[in-house]
Amino acid sequence: HVQLVESGGGSVQPGGTLSVSCAASGWAHFSCMGWFRQIPGKEREGVAALWTGGGKIVYADSVKGRLTIARDESKKTLYLEMTNLQTDDTGTYYCAADPNCEDPGAWYDDDEDNYWGQGTQVTVS
Repeated sequence: HVQLVESGGGSVQPGGTLSVSCAASGWAHFSCMGWFRQIPGKEREGVAALWTGGGKIVYADSVKGRLTIARDESKKTLYLEMTNLQTDDTGTYYCAADPNCEDPGAWYDDDEDNYWGQGTQVTVS
């Protein structure tokens, strides 16, 4: 049984820094792993994703230069470091993983093979 468990997040003032983590348990090989977010009043959007085989990382234009995604395979943990946070970044952040994704740049939240974490709140105010 595969589980993705997020931790971290919280509240910070504009310009601040937060980190979130996602620990994977249960056996699965994921080809894409990443972070989506749900901002109040908007559809869930992808913010950062990577190809676990190495070589490709993608970011949403709105977060480029501010968010950094990383993965520690030995710990089966995905990370997202968020710097220079703004009020528009407030929302629920979800870890996601897909065993059949072929391109993190073309990976969407409605892919039927996605596994999801429970979400963690990030508040910037």
